[in-house]
Amino acid sequence: MDSLFLSWWAWLLLGLVLFSLEATTGGSLYLLFFGVGAVLIGLLELVGVHFTFVMQGLVFVAISVLAMLFLRRPLLTRFQHNMPKGKVDNLVGEVAKALQEIGVDGIGTAELRGASWTARNIGDAPIAESARCRVERVEGLTLQVRGES
Repeated sequence: MDSLFLSWWAWLLLGLVLFSLEATTGGSLYLLFFGVGAVLIGLLELVGVHFTFVMQGLVFVAISVLAMLFLRRPLLTRFQHNMPKGKVDNLVGEVAKALQEIGVDGIGTAELRGASWTARNIGDAPIAESARCRVERVEGLTLQVRGES
């Protein structure tokens, strides 16, 4: 009957693996709670509270899911309140250089910050090759530009 449960050290090891995966996968705080569940089962086994393998699994899932349901949102709110609300790198207002002539409502390419971008001329005059143009907005990976006078 002793072989029908995982050892305390196996649960702690599983918890550490899950914590490591959480730390390396972007911090969405899903694996964290399964790691907490595994560590708690390991600690219960270590202090002498023994469950069968099926009960270990059920308690592990229950602890993990309940902790996730009740604690994930508050933790995300707490850790992400210092993060910028808008876009971190805003290109609106920057000046680009047309790499080719871009007709009115036409699409071409423009250079901005050393990179080549798809650019759409939203102005009422064509933009000549090598002319400066101002970014009015960004839609996906396309700069919406207007020629500078």
